[in-house]
Amino acid sequence: MIVVKLIGGLGNQMFQYALGRSLARNKQTELKLDITGFETYKLHTYGLSHFNIKESLATDAEISRLTKYASKKGKIWCLRNYLFADASIFVKEKRSMEFKFDPSIISVSDNVYLDGYWQNEKYFKDIEGVIRKEFVALDSMEDEDKAVAQSIAQTNSISVHIRRGDYVASAKTNAVHGTCDVNYYQRAAKLITEKIINPHFFVFSDDNEWVKKNIIFDFPTTYVDHNSADKNYQDLRLMSMCHHNIIANSSFSWWGAWLNVNPNKIIVAPQRWINDPTRDTSDLIPKTWIRI
Repeated sequence: MIVVKLIGGLGNQMFQYALGRSLARNKQTELKLDITGFETYKLHTYGLSHFNIKESLATDAEISRLTKYASKKGKIWCLRNYLFADASIFVKEKRSMEFKFDPSIISVSDNVYLDGYWQNEKYFKDIEGVIRKEFVALDSMEDEDKAVAQSIAQTNSISVHIRRGDYVASAKTNAVHGTCDVNYYQRAAKLITEKIINPHFFVFSDDNEWVKKNIIFDFPTTYVDHNSADKNYQDLRLMSMCHHNIIANSSFSWWGAWLNVNPNKIIVAPQRWINDPTRDTSDLIPKTWIRI
């Protein structure tokens, strides 16, 4: 049994699930999801139930058995339970490895609890096809989504995601993450529009009022602002349908671009993903994407 702790926004949860799904599939064991953290975590809610995933929630007893000796020091602890004659492993992601691929994670045995963010496609690249099929929204599109999707399909569409929300509202969060400024989006737009003809921008954000005043392009632009926070998976689907993507320093827009199946897609990502210069994000962005 693989138990993975889910916490954070939708993009974070997708990374966590993808690692757990890969390990469970490769070790031919069951994947369980620990969503108990959302009982006290108020910033986001559990969101993977909107996707075509293999959803099995871990019980309190299963979580307790694997975490009762949990370390807060970011180490891997192998704990042999002689009563049940099995090896229980609690794995807490090291802060220094938050965006880096740690090959030791792939070699863990069965009966493991995973606590981390695991923001790296190398953890699940070997089952990419499986992940793409499972991260398909179950809900059908409503009328407004259908209209946007039709426009996306009929134009040389470029999704633009601007993450603000807690990145701006919380001084602590802003100090860690920072935000992509207007100049970044203008440079990214210039880069793509020099490569394609007749571009049409589709802008997504959690701060639509600010975006409409500050993110302005010299090309047709649609501000997609009809989905509320609890329908963010609908925005993610629309972003992934665009031909090209400009992403923020956000795991949510990372997934919108990664799920884009256009073989000729141009993805632009920020060079600075996080303010902390000691944290290496070189592994985070796929090699075919452009960082500026």
